[in-house]
Amino acid sequence: MNELNRSHINPIFFIALGLFGVYTIEFGVVGILPTIMERYNVSTSQAGMLVGVFALVIALCGPFMVLLLSKYNRKNVMIVSLLIFAGSSLLSAYAPNFNVLLALRIIPALFHPVYFSFAFAAAVSLYPKEKSTQASAKAFVGTSMGMVLGIPITTYLVDQFSFEAAFIFCAIVNTAACVGIAIMLPKSSKAEKVSYGEQLDILRKVPLWINIGAATFLFAAMFSVYSYAAEYLEQVMGVSGTIVSVMLVIFGVGGVAGNLLAGRLIGKNMVRTTVFHPIVLAISFLILYMGGKSIIANIVIMVLWGAAHTSGLIVTQIWLTSEAPEAPEFATGLYISFINLGVSIGSLAGGWFITNSGMKGTIWSGLFFIMLALLCIGSKVFYFNRKGLQVNRLN
Repeated sequence: MNELNRSHINPIFFIALGLFGVYTIEFGVVGILPTIMERYNVSTSQAGMLVGVFALVIALCGPFMVLLLSKYNRKNVMIVSLLIFAGSSLLSAYAPNFNVLLALRIIPALFHPVYFSFAFAAAVSLYPKEKSTQASAKAFVGTSMGMVLGIPITTYLVDQFSFEAAFIFCAIVNTAACVGIAIMLPKSSKAEKVSYGEQLDILRKVPLWINIGAATFLFAAMFSVYSYAAEYLEQVMGVSGTIVSVMLVIFGVGGVAGNLLAGRLIGKNMVRTTVFHPIVLAISFLILYMGGKSIIANIVIMVLWGAAHTSGLIVTQIWLTSEAPEAPEFATGLYISFINLGVSIGSLAGGWFITNSGMKGTIWSGLFFIMLALLCIGSKVFYFNRKGLQVNRLN
């Protein structure tokens, strides 16, 4: 296959739509926590369990779920996963009490890494090898949009319509993705038959574990800052509450552009792009630390920050899974598990720095984890791939 056929454009769209749906399920609940607290008469910490438990289930169960389902037809597993996302969202809209709502969060969390892993393998299978990063970049648009826009969308739906509307929206999105994949994704898009033992063998690779460390630390850096984005914009940059949502949307626009650019760059030279990405992210943090003097300056800062932040998704995913091409789904399962661990670590560390150093302390937390990520990347390049800065491993 030399060029992507016209009929193969639609599957990428629906694959990305499914990723948007599942990430809206994961992060969108943050935007409606106050409503959940009032509706079910629970405390802030209890409501926060809806986010923490979701991430914890992914971190603990992700690789095992992917490994368990790796023998089944990729397309069928993706369809079932999307139906589970849609069904759990619809039931969540009418959950009679908080415990039921929490239980309904666990079910999609189990299948989140499964869909994520299979979706990227399916997207790459639609492209020739030399364009695999373009496929990943296009699929990642759904992931980045879900992570960035999930919160403002659900918040808007609750404010304008009802609590139920936010969950019904997620159900509709995932149902649409399910129908599109069922119709448009070629039947030939299925996983290769790789034994469980062969997949588990990748855990013996030292370079893979160094890459896992880099991805974990980089996500800790990203979410040390992003977890407190709204508060930072208000307290440090002086953005009013009504404009914060607009700024986060601008952040998302920058993220989509940065993601697509990173896909092109990593396709040309994976190692060089991976080395420079944390440096670019650090620069965006330093600019954020200095703040803007006008609304235009703040918009530019948000675009740059969004591009640097969101491009970390594709950079770390390609960097990690490149060490295990014989088991792409399982490697991606490991990836999604450890980056969720990174999200948790970064959020906690960012909060600790804020407590001890003020709101700007979150920037120092991010820079600290960037240093750790660069140590991992540097050691990997020095000991295992010194020529990688000149040679493109993806071609």
